[in-house]
Amino acid sequence: MATPVVTKTAWKLQEIVAHASNVSSLVLGKASGRLLATGGDDCRVNLWSINKPNCIMSLTGHTSPVESVRLNTPEELIVAGSQSGSIRVWDLEAAKILRTLMGHKANICSLDFHPYGEFVASGSQDTNIKLWDIRRKGCVFRYRGHSQAVRCLRFSPDGKWLASAADDHTVKLWDLTAGKMMSEFPGHTGPVNVVEFHPNEYLLASGSSDRTIRFWDLEKFQVVSCIEGEPGPVRSVLFNPDGCCLYSGCQDSLRVYGWEPERCFDVVLVSWGKVADLAVCNDQLIGVAFSQSNVSSYVVDLTRVTRTGTVAQDLVQDSRPLAQQSAHPSAPLRRIYERPSTACSKPQRVKQNSESERRSPSSEDDRDERESRAEIQNAEEYNEIFQPKNSISRTPPRRSEPFPAPPEDDTATAKEAAKPSPPMDSQFPVPNLEVLPRPPVVTPTPAPKAEPAIIPATRNEPIGLKASDFLPAVKIPQQAELVDEDAMSQIRKGHDTMCVVLTSRHKNLDTVRAVWTTGDIKTSVDSAVAINDLSVVVDLLNIVNQKAYVQTGCTSLKLILQRFLPLITDILAAPPSVGVDISREERLHKCRLCYKQLKSISGLVKSKSALSGRHGSAFRELHLLMASLD
Repeated sequence: MATPVVTKTAWKLQEIVAHASNVSSLVLGKASGRLLATGGDDCRVNLWSINKPNCIMSLTGHTSPVESVRLNTPEELIVAGSQSGSIRVWDLEAAKILRTLMGHKANICSLDFHPYGEFVASGSQDTNIKLWDIRRKGCVFRYRGHSQAVRCLRFSPDGKWLASAADDHTVKLWDLTAGKMMSEFPGHTGPVNVVEFHPNEYLLASGSSDRTIRFWDLEKFQVVSCIEGEPGPVRSVLFNPDGCCLYSGCQDSLRVYGWEPERCFDVVLVSWGKVADLAVCNDQLIGVAFSQSNVSSYVVDLTRVTRTGTVAQDLVQDSRPLAQQSAHPSAPLRRIYERPSTACSKPQRVKQNSESERRSPSSEDDRDERESRAEIQNAEEYNEIFQPKNSISRTPPRRSEPFPAPPEDDTATAKEAAKPSPPMDSQFPVPNLEVLPRPPVVTPTPAPKAEPAIIPATRNEPIGLKASDFLPAVKIPQQAELVDEDAMSQIRKGHDTMCVVLTSRHKNLDTVRAVWTTGDIKTSVDSAVAINDLSVVVDLLNIVNQKAYVQTGCTSLKLILQRFLPLITDILAAPPSVGVDISREERLHKCRLCYKQLKSISGLVKSKSALSGRHGSAFRELHLLMASLD
């Protein structure tokens, strides 16, 4: 009888080099879960298809690093905000720039598309939230209220509200029609990184750097429950499409939470590090993370994850759908969003434009169209995804095939991992957890987990292949030595390369320094440029700038002391005049301000006078000139 193949619950799908420089932002398409957009320090926005190695399209036009990206619900438009405060909207099907929106004075930290109308909300480090009409290239409204950077924005499923999370530890709810704040939700003790609306009920979840997740009732404007004990700052949360649970992308794990009461249904170990975004498709959760210029994608099989807790028998037989049933008998049923059949009620002063106007930029956008380009890197995948043969079927399709799960490397470990995780109480202690008392359950009783074996994780392990099949048979006592060797090799990985880079940089700096000491500054700078190592040029420029600033400052201060210090001291020491002398009073006021400023920097000059070399000599001379201030 053949042994059944046991598949994994979570696995790494792929790792790609997404940009020529560091990746600064990325987002998944929520409709398909297969489209990935990345923004980088190279000022580009790149589009990828999950589990495919080649870039589909590269969007240019920004002149500063891209800080935030967002795809609209049909995955036809993409918006990107830069470090300079500019926002650009691209039409992916037409492969060209649609709008450039200017108005923020600092970094764009968060973006979101309206679910029905053609509007974009942007949150910036300048603490402002702006609502843009991407058809008329204008700001519809500005919302003020936060005191620090706005880190996350989300429209409600019915498109009537906007939730914002900021570094000032607060969550705010805005009414788009009234153009004002509805409620403020305090309670977090750290910056709030993410907010997410429940797909059906009037419920809002927020995650913070204080390692808590809070659930807010949007009818009573109060906290429903608070989940504590996260292993690190909460950066990414996502409700299940039917609203039965909340997924939290923690450090190297996925946690499944419920509320009313707060509890943890399951914990799945996933080695994704700091996950940046989550999406659900075909009973699979897709998670993406980035580090430097690399982007990694991971898959969690949700059919093997516990997503609901104990439900009493009479609740199971209720005629309401499961998504609308309360997770606890005493919990009240909240209202459900009423989604409009067409577009939602729009703010005043917004004029309807035709589809052709949306697709074609006006004459004033010609310059943006010249500066911004959509470089199609992979024509075949672009045509497959954004240029379908008919308007009904789009790729990635709504019901695409799930990603195949690789088999477990060890059958015993797989069986142990396949066992359902025990529910946690509200404090979520790890690893030994006590089960909450509850009525008879429909789900099987989970068995206690055994201590998992330590398996070395190789970086580029082929999916579907077991490394042990290609190694000579070893005895069990020797397995520990093999694990230790693999662990040490992983620790040393990259160390030799870094040492070579630093040694080469040190030699180049010694070469430049040898020329510098001869006094031939121009030749030393030319030699640094000829080495063609940007790190050496940066080091040299830092030294030159520092010396230039210090020398210029000392020379300027010396000139001020020589020319104006006697005048300042004489005016301050002069006896008061008889009568009213307005010009003398003004001179006396200015001299007092100058004296105060000189006195404040005399301590710095005195501390630097002990330096050696030309700078030390300059500071000592200044110290002697400033002796009369005492």
